[in-house]
Amino acid sequence: MSLTQQYSNYTEENHTVWAILFQRQIENLPGKAIPAFFKGLELVKFKPDRIPNFEEVNQILKPLTGFEVVPAPGIVDDAVFFSLIANKKFPATVWIRTMDQLDYLEEPDMFHDVFGHVPLLTIPVYCDFLAALSAMALEHVDRPDVIDKLTRIYWYTIEFGLFREPGAKAAIYGAGILSSVGESKLSVSEESIKYDFNVDHILDTSYVKETYQSQYFCIESFEQLLESLPKIGRAIAALRQQLEEV
Repeated sequence: MSLTQQYSNYTEENHTVWAILFQRQIENLPGKAIPAFFKGLELVKFKPDRIPNFEEVNQILKPLTGFEVVPAPGIVDDAVFFSLIANKKFPATVWIRTMDQLDYLEEPDMFHDVFGHVPLLTIPVYCDFLAALSAMALEHVDRPDVIDKLTRIYWYTIEFGLFREPGAKAAIYGAGILSSVGESKLSVSEESIKYDFNVDHILDTSYVKETYQSQYFCIESFEQLLESLPKIGRAIAALRQQLEEV
């Protein structure tokens, strides 16, 4: 992709929208999100009233984990998406929602992509899992039915994952929750259904895009995600073989 972030093109309304969303989540997330998110937020030095400049963010991010943020027009196809992330380039949209879209969007905008994802890209083990999962997906982009299963792993971890250490209450690390004021409240409440992280369970669980999730999966550590990769690989290989024999 040759798209660039034309930073000077952002309007004062664009920056105001970022400021409103940023402040709302900064007030909402304490006690709900994992401490590593707030540490990452400090590391990348986001300004509360100005949209982040990707070049400035990358100067901080790349030395930490090798990842960098690259501008994207919106949702990109699977092959491009997984190829970028496997090479430690996280695609982020360059547009931000309008004032009348503060609470709901049909597709992710910059606030979701940048506020939700980038602070966790400062965590090495998290990044190792993300890049390895994407490299695995690249091997199967010719089979949408297989990619659908792998996407469930991505969805219930990177996008909508919860963190729950033994004896502790659930906390948020999924970007889709971190960037949503409503779901960040629901996900950690007693109203939501929470399961322990289980590869087979996730592969058998579909997800929804148009509304809040009906269930969440909780990891005990990011190392648990990394250690699950061989099992994910075996399950996906078996699934592909099964599908090709039909």
